[in-house]
Amino acid sequence: MSGDFAGDLFLTLAAEGRLVLDPGSADEVVAGLERTLALVRSRLRIKRIWEQLPVQRLDELPAELRQDVVDAVFVDQLTPGRLERAAVELPKYIEALRSAGRLPPAG
Repeated sequence: MSGDFAGDLFLTLAAEGRLVLDPGSADEVVAGLERTLALVRSRLRIKRIWEQLPVQRLDELPAELRQDVVDAVFVDQLTPGRLERAAVELPKYIEALRSAGRLPPAG
């Protein structure tokens, strides 16, 4: 599963100056990744709360929470552990892309 993410590679490339983006592009990509990370963390919180309930019954949840629980649990069933891995790896991408947006182009 670790082959699906390349956070450490991105960090290395950025540190070596081989991953370079113009600041505007870097900011745009970072903003998108930050939104994705917030969604991942939200789903992880929902999943953990759901797992701690003594009785897991959707019909006992407020209607506005049901779909969030279904989404979080479904993602984890399809790709077990992927949300947790994304929560670890996405900050590396964010850090690398921020760094890449600050470096002058090589050459």
